[in-house]
Amino acid sequence: MSSQTKHSKIRNTGILFELLTRQITVDVLNNNKNAEAANILKTFFNKNTELGKEYELYKVLTTENYKSETKANHLVDAVISTHQKLSSSSLKREKYNLIKEIKKNYDVNDFFMARISNYKVSASIYKLFENNKSEKPVTKTENRFTIVEHITRKNISTKVKEKELVEGYKKQEKDLRLLAYTILVEKFNKKYNFLSVEQKKLLKEYINNISNTNSLKGFIESETLKVKKQLKSALPTVDDKITKIKLNEAVNQADTLMKGRIVEDKQVVTLMRYYELVKELKNV
Repeated sequence: MSSQTKHSKIRNTGILFELLTRQITVDVLNNNKNAEAANILKTFFNKNTELGKEYELYKVLTTENYKSETKANHLVDAVISTHQKLSSSSLKREKYNLIKEIKKNYDVNDFFMARISNYKVSASIYKLFENNKSEKPVTKTENRFTIVEHITRKNISTKVKEKELVEGYKKQEKDLRLLAYTILVEKFNKKYNFLSVEQKKLLKEYINNISNTNSLKGFIESETLKVKKQLKSALPTVDDKITKIKLNEAVNQADTLMKGRIVEDKQVVTLMRYYELVKELKNV
């Protein structure tokens, strides 16, 4: 009988977080007013939840980079030690409720069908955490080897080569949430290949500051002022009277983006459209 713990994609905290950030991007782009991914993420992945604390441990093992295998092993030991202090019962309950919310709001087959970046590493972290409780040395060694290999970025196995592009991107970024943009480009390249630099930056800010409404609000306000200035400067170049009237209306309505204490999805979508308008005016 095998002593190995089977990997459960639906219970892997790192994968659940990545899929939720991906869903947020999809919801924003599709202007889905009933989307719950952002609320789910804020509810279950914060500093006060066991899920949020476990995700931070996943993030450490997927983003840190050491040249020394000795340092990498010390990092794994430290993460395991911290993970042992988490409440197993609370973690299990929170994960159950999280999956319940996902099933309630999304088609589970579609939600979990997507290809996961660094799947092998995430699966190894999951199994290492699970096996650590039952002390299964063979599986623990195999999973530790995969994680240390990833931390040191040494391609010991040829299977890792197929993920080099994604891992190369991850070396430059310190927060797993930034992968949402990479995933967006990969999955929606054909449909959304027109995204401007400003639109891409807005999506990054939205995802990165999903729990920091003040920072996101400040960014929205700053960008709104820039957009208004760009639209106003374009007014003298417009000859068509009807177009000029509509452009004036757009300038006046831009102030609505800065109203309210909380940034709503519709404000993000509206700003995306303002960016598109500025881009069209430049092209004309």
